[in-house]
Amino acid sequence: MPEVFASLGSNQNREENIRSAVQSMRTIFGTLRLSSVYQNKAVGFDGDDFLNMVVAFNSDMTPQAIQQQFRQIEDAHGRVRQAKKFAARLLDIDLILYGDLMCDEPELKLPRIDIIEYAFVLLPLAELEPDGVHPALKTSFAQMWQDYEGDRELEVVDLAIN
Repeated sequence: MPEVFASLGSNQNREENIRSAVQSMRTIFGTLRLSSVYQNKAVGFDGDDFLNMVVAFNSDMTPQAIQQQFRQIEDAHGRVRQAKKFAARLLDIDLILYGDLMCDEPELKLPRIDIIEYAFVLLPLAELEPDGVHPALKTSFAQMWQDYEGDRELEVVDLAIN
């Protein structure tokens, strides 16, 4: 059964949405491993700061089925889908890794490029799975974070998640 990693983010009703999304994911997927929660500035637009984290779990669901579950959780939290990539979000859940699967389909790209591009994905992933290896780059997530040259302005937020 592959280990699955997902990034969660919210910049509207942030604390409640992150907590509730984690609870929804526990209900669907069972035991979760959670990174710390990080606060960061909005990327690509002017907006409220985001809270972000990475969640890991084991699942025998297909990646497509997992993505569908993520969409349902987002929708239940009031997510309105729009064409704009960079916009305020009630909740955003992205499948970033599915074991060592590499996939480049229109609706499924794994590992997700966000791991390389955004500190708010890479740092919590490196915290949760430091010795894990990026399937394409063959580099550990801890090493990727050490080598990361982008904006590192992230702050750990003490957010109790039950």
